[in-house]
Amino acid sequence: MPRRLVALAPALVLLLTVAQLAVAQWVPGIDRFADKAFGARLIAYPALMLVAPALWWLTVGRRRPRPVAPYGAFTLIMLPFLVDVTGNSLDLYDAVAWWDDLNHFANWILLCAGIGLLTCARVRPAWAVVALVTGLGAILAIGWELGEWFTFIRHGTELSTAYEDTLGDEALGTLGALVAGVLVARRLARDEPRESRS
Repeated sequence: MPRRLVALAPALVLLLTVAQLAVAQWVPGIDRFADKAFGARLIAYPALMLVAPALWWLTVGRRRPRPVAPYGAFTLIMLPFLVDVTGNSLDLYDAVAWWDDLNHFANWILLCAGIGLLTCARVRPAWAVVALVTGLGAILAIGWELGEWFTFIRHGTELSTAYEDTLGDEALGTLGALVAGVLVARRLARDEPRESRS
C-alpha cells in the first residue's frame, strides 16, 4: 500500500468516528443512541484515539532526522473506537446477540496489536512480548469496564446484568490481548535481522 494512503488511514478512522459520534449526540430521535453516554464519548474517544500519536511525537517524532511515523500501529489503536461506534450506528449491539462479545475480543486484538507494535520493538524474548501485551490488554479491559460502569451502567437499565457482562468482557478483552501478543511477537521475530537471532 502506498505510504501516503497508510499515512491518511489514522486520520480517516478518526474522522469517521467523530462524524458518527456527532450524529449520535446531536441528531434527535434515534433510539439506539439513547442512554449510552454519547456526549462523554464525543469527548473521550477522539482524545483516547490521539494519545498514541501524541506520545509518539513527544518521545520519538521530534528527533532529527525525523523517523517515519508508525501509521499502521496508530490505525490499529484507533480502529476499535470506530468499530464500537459503528456497531451502535448499525444497532448491532441490540440486533446481534453475540456482537458485544465479538467486539470485545476483536477490538482488543486490534488495540493491543497496535500498542505492542509501538512499545515492544526492543523487548526480548518473544514470551516477554506476549506477557507484556497481554498484561497491558488486561489492564485496559478493566479500565474500559470501569469507564462503562461509571458513564452509563450504574444509572442505566443494564445494572442487573452488569456483573456477568463485565466479567465476560474483561475475559474476552484479555484473551484478545493474548492473541495480539502472539501476533506481535511473531511479527517482531520475522522482522528481526537474521544475524541478531543468533
